[in-house]
Order: sequence, then C-alpha cells, then structure tokens
Amino acid sequence: MLHTPAQVSPENCPALVLNADYRPLSYYPLSLWSWQTAVKAVFLDRVNIVSKYDRVIHSPSHEFRLPSVISLKKYIRPARYPAFTRFNLFLRDSFQCQYCTSPDDLTFDHVTPRAYGGRTTWENVTTACAPCNLRKGGRTPSEAHMNPQIRPYRPSNFQLLDNGRAFPPNYLHESWRDYLYWDSELEP
Repeated sequence: MLHTPAQVSPENCPALVLNADYRPLSYYPLSLWSWQTAVKAVFLDRVNIVSKYDRVIHSPSHEFRLPSVISLKKYIRPARYPAFTRFNLFLRDSFQCQYCTSPDDLTFDHVTPRAYGGRTTWENVTTACAPCNLRKGGRTPSEAHMNPQIRPYRPSNFQLLDNGRAFPPNYLHESWRDYLYWDSELEP
C-alpha cells in the first residue's frame, strides 16, 4: 500500500538540527529532534526552518508543514573533545575488537586493569570483544600476551567525525544530505 505524505506518521518525521553555521550539532548520534520539539522551537523563534517535509499537521487555526531541517538561531560552540561514552569509544576504535578485529559482542577493556590502578579514561580503555576481554581478564597486556592494535587515546571531535564516515546512520532523509558528510548516493 502506498502512503501519501498526509498518511506518514509525524513520529516518522524527525528534524535534523543544525548549528547556526549549518553544521549538525552532532553526528554520533545524529542530532535529530522529534517533530513536537522542532515545532515548539519554531514557535518559540529559536530556530530557522531550512527544509520541510510534505507532511502537514493541523491545529484549529493553522496548517503547518513539518520541518525536516532546522538551524539554531544562536551558535553553540562545540566541545573540543567528545564525551567518554561506550558508543564514542567503539566509534574511535571503528567498532572492532582491538585484540582480534572482530566486530561482534563488543565490550570495553581496561588496558591497565583497575586492580592495578588503571582508570576509566580514553587513554586506558579499548574496545574488546567479549571472548578477548574474558581471555585477557584482569591481566596487563604483557601478562596476557595480548596488545591492542592501537594504543588507546583521547580522540578529537574531528577524529570521531572522520571515523564515523564509514558508519552512516540507517536512515537519511533526502533533505538532510546537503548537510551531512556521507556519500550522497546512499539509499534512505
């Protein structure tokens, strides 16, 4: 059954959020707002509408096309370094175990174990698949004879962006493509 634009659920119409310089607020995760948040920001005059969906919503006195791309009116300075999160760690390490390169069953490993004073920092944590993490256990890389392929480091936002180009989101609306850095030929 074909859906006309009016039949598409508003929940399937998130808005890509751009900073005032027309760059996405974040790529990982992609900066998306629900249609309700986007509409509220429009009416509070906090954003500009850059592009719209064909989907229309109605109030008793207004008809409104949902925004597909919005830009903030005030520039938000991005942090120089990304937050230390599991997702960002996996992205830094290209979603593969740093001991065997497997992309499956990923966890994170303290290179210097916490029992030896190792801390949970960018410089001491690496991506490991569950079998490698279990095999290494609470030992140092030299004790376990397992060295990570890349020494853990704190990435910049640019480095994560560069790594992330290999992992585009599952869905890209055509109106977003001019503002993102993935291959424009990707199928939505």
